[in-house]
Amino acid sequence: MSAVRYEARAFAPGSVGNVGVGFDVLGHSIAGIGDVAIVRRIEAPTVRISAIRGAVTDLPLEAARNTAGMALIALREALALPFGFEIEIDKGIPLGSGLGGSAASCVAALVAANALLEVPLSPHALYPHALAGEAVASGGRHGDNVGPMLLGGLVLATADRLTKIEVPAAWHAAVVHPHAVLETRRAREALAGAYALKEFVAQSANLAQVLLGCERGDASLVRAGLADVLVEPRRAPLIAGFAAVKQAALEADAMGASISGAGPSVFAWCEDEATARRAGGAMTAAFAAAGIDSDLHLTAIAGPAARVLA
Repeated sequence: MSAVRYEARAFAPGSVGNVGVGFDVLGHSIAGIGDVAIVRRIEAPTVRISAIRGAVTDLPLEAARNTAGMALIALREALALPFGFEIEIDKGIPLGSGLGGSAASCVAALVAANALLEVPLSPHALYPHALAGEAVASGGRHGDNVGPMLLGGLVLATADRLTKIEVPAAWHAAVVHPHAVLETRRAREALAGAYALKEFVAQSANLAQVLLGCERGDASLVRAGLADVLVEPRRAPLIAGFAAVKQAALEADAMGASISGAGPSVFAWCEDEATARRAGGAMTAAFAAAGIDSDLHLTAIAGPAARVLA
């Protein structure tokens, strides 16, 4: 029997939620950016947050109001653990960016805490607790951000299941984060109102083409399907310069482009890294033309999963 571990550090990557056509159920991880959580086992049967550092520091220290804290509360209660956890969070992802910032803290804390259990859970078994944490920030239990962080790559995240979608290794995404904040709740308010049945039919067809295109490695299917007819038209007005940024990506031969998560970040899917780099440059130039600075992240769509750090 291995010795009990009392402290662990874990990293969770950023993510592109929704991927345009998969609102609340489809997402992929992003290489290079993410959050780190340090979790310690403590004797007190509770969860507490002792520090938050980095890109965001004004988050709640009260565990039940913090995504990382709530995820570990859910884990403790489900497993009836006799001990508790203390969390430190190092934020590498700004909130309100559309890059999965709230989810990354939640998943990093879960993966670190999991390493302290005598019998660690699988990523799939951690999923319900990640949903409990994510709900603190978004108001709903949707897995399009936490799912890809737990499994890596492109993931279909339903209410109670995670399914990894195979994607060609060469396919890359350019993800551009403008220096602006768009709160998730405000972005969700923009979705209120009626939708036409024909819009749901079109979106269903588009999602099916994207998923089938990924599994088959058929870029023509992805090009035909990667167009969000439900959410993007309502959120685009909240993102300054969006139309020009999307057009720049398409003119650079991206397979498709849309809003990352709730925005304001914008992603473009490309058939190789060189095209993604070219599309990303065109996108940042389009934001600059609108007077907005931005950061470019290049990532394989089959991106990394959360992991325990040495």
